[in-house]
Amino acid sequence: MLKTRPTRDGTVKITFSLPADTPPTSVVGDFNGWDPYATPMRKRSNGTRSAVVEVPAGTRLQFRYLVDGGEWHNDPDAEHVDGHYVDAPDGLLTV
Repeated sequence: MLKTRPTRDGTVKITFSLPADTPPTSVVGDFNGWDPYATPMRKRSNGTRSAVVEVPAGTRLQFRYLVDGGEWHNDPDAEHVDGHYVDAPDGLLTV
């Protein structure tokens, strides 16, 4: 699930959320240089996982979820575009 929230300083906070049964996962995309260690999703008290990033308003992001063990997943709430490193589409979000 994706949630966006504009801030007063012209940026947008994006919250990436996954269900409680999700194993350790990172959000990987052009906003963090496709670094699989840059944006790990933290486990919440209710078992779900989430990560928050802040980007300038008007940014177009490409991203995917990288599950521990090397599996790539898309967010069903995102648009999809051509793949980046793999033969599957990346998620697209314009904020």
